[in-house]
Amino acid sequence: MEIQIITTGGTIDKLYFDAKSEFQVGDPQVIDVLREAHVTVPYAVRQLMRKDSLELTDADRHLIRDTIAAAPQRHFVVTHGTDTMLDTARLLQTLGDKVIVLTGAMQPARFRFTDAVFNIGCAVMAVQLLPPGVYVAMNGRIFDPRKTVKNREQNRFEAQA
Repeated sequence: MEIQIITTGGTIDKLYFDAKSEFQVGDPQVIDVLREAHVTVPYAVRQLMRKDSLELTDADRHLIRDTIAAAPQRHFVVTHGTDTMLDTARLLQTLGDKVIVLTGAMQPARFRFTDAVFNIGCAVMAVQLLPPGVYVAMNGRIFDPRKTVKNREQNRFEAQA
């Protein structure tokens, strides 16, 4: 099994330049995270775009979907900004024969205190264990994107009843 990792940008890859929150989406940080963690499962990283998720368009989401649909792999981790991650995950639900786990971070991976490393680790483990479907790995949990919301006040994802 080879895991195809697709990067789209988001906070996980952000670089901040000043106290005014001027930022740019940088290189995919998942490469360094997996290397530094000595991950031995076969994987390949494909940078699809470098966007904050609030800047993603429907065309971008369809590009993510079409890229996964055309790939020979069955197991995917998608790094994505958290603001619209659930929108993308819901669109990907039509890809029934793949295992797709979206993840991101509330703090950039380059920050000393970040959830990025933990979330990436959870996503890589989850994609190996879950049955076909689309999932979100955040905050130490695996969520069904159809029954999940982002709680902006608490800075976390939550399951909805």
